[in-house]
Amino acid sequence: MKYLAIGNNAKTVKSDKGGEYLTAIMYMRPAIDLCPMSERAACLSGCLNTAGRGAMSTIQEARERKSAAFRADPVAFVDQLASDISKAQKRANKKGVKLSVRLNGTSDIAWENQAGSCGRNLMAQFPDVQFYDYTKLPGRKVPANYHLTVSYSAANKAYAEKVKKSSHNIAVVFRDRLPASFLGRKVIDGDKTDLRFIDPCEVVVGLKAKGKARHDQSGFVIDPDIIAAG
Repeated sequence: MKYLAIGNNAKTVKSDKGGEYLTAIMYMRPAIDLCPMSERAACLSGCLNTAGRGAMSTIQEARERKSAAFRADPVAFVDQLASDISKAQKRANKKGVKLSVRLNGTSDIAWENQAGSCGRNLMAQFPDVQFYDYTKLPGRKVPANYHLTVSYSAANKAYAEKVKKSSHNIAVVFRDRLPASFLGRKVIDGDKTDLRFIDPCEVVVGLKAKGKARHDQSGFVIDPDIIAAG
């Protein structure tokens, strides 16, 4: 089974049109064990897992197969990912561009702690590849070629306060439109590109709610009109 996909995500395709990167991304079926902060952050029901093609049953079944394979044998799973990345890197080299890889399209696994049969994680196996992800685990310590953007949620006060103190950029899902600033930081449009590692530092990456997230009332999705009203 192939785990990484190239060219089937509208935002990564848009990012790749810039000509500098080829992006590979992996989607799994989100669950508590694969997204350990999802209950506290109340993001599971509004997850992007349901957006776009994710609403199709065949897509959900494929994501569940990957999730099951990871649970059954994480080492073999990393080995298969390494094979996929190697092939993607050859494809990028042919195009004369760099490879970027987002492993947590709809999961939040600490891949820096997952080793293949060689005893090394994927970042160590592919030092010339740029890895990046969103995460709700702000305390993660990752290799230099793994960029993290921390995801915000106001559903849990303790979690929200922890994220506010993060040195990482902060991703916030907004309803309908993006405000000019939030959490004392400038808001940039995160829907223009998926390449989070090229964002300026100390900003909020604003994302518009999609799929079921449009109806979220947990605090995961932030209403800019409520912010403006104080």
